Amino acid sequence: MKSVYSILFMLFIMVPGLWAEDYQVILEKVDALASYMDTDFAAEYTIVEDKPGEDREKTVAIVFRRDADEKYVIVIMEPQVSKGQGYLKVEDALWFYDPESRRFNFSSSKDRFQNTNARNSDFTRSTLANDYDVTGAETVKLGRYDCWKLHLEANNDGVTYPIMDVWVDEDYLVRKTEDYGLSGELLRTTAFPSYQMVEGRYIPHKFLLLETLSREKTQISINKVSFRDIPNTTFSKQFLEQVNR
Repeated sequence: MKSVYSILFMLFIMVPGLWAEDYQVILEKVDALASYMDTDFAAEYTIVEDKPGEDREKTVAIVFRRDADEKYVIVIMEPQVSKGQGYLKVEDALWFYDPESRRFNFSSSKDRFQNTNARNSDFTRSTLANDYDVTGAETVKLGRYDCWKLHLEANNDGVTYPIMDVWVDEDYLVRKTEDYGLSGELLRTTAFPSYQMVEGRYIPHKFLLLETLSREKTQISINKVSFRDIPNTTFSKQFLEQVNR
């Protein structure tokens, strides 16, 4: 009988670790689906911003990503007043290019993208498993989806939001996120209602962002997806300068 109790005790103390490991594996699978480590990625992003009391604004940008090298380039195509502006990310460094001044200025992944409630970090690959620890989890229903709801806390200060809740469906696709400040205040909610399949890979078709305090709403649509090779010269300051000549 003593040995039975010993076995039960060992199982009891081991289970939390096993559960934690399982949930961390879920994050790894989420990252794998949302990252393209074996290919380049390019797409057209249409960003529609609704701010209370203001006219609707639309931004169209071309996004080039090379996740294996932690690089991306974004070129603004619309509106005309912002055309030619761009972003270059190389590992942890991020620059914003203004064609009027012809200058590059340092930016941050945490900064707003083109004065919307999207952040520059929304355009790079997913690194949830590296940046966050799962500190709570439950299975829930989100509309028609059975999901894991994971409570995440950042393990470094390089992330945009220190606390997140993430809803992940059975296909390991993110369906919803809630982003919190250190105080626990809800700052932003993002919904991913639809995905598209391109060359066997899942890509969000549209996602919606709601800023809690300002009530700003942003819809981002992704179209014209390509996984063709991108020239190495695209991921450079010279490329952004040449786009505007």
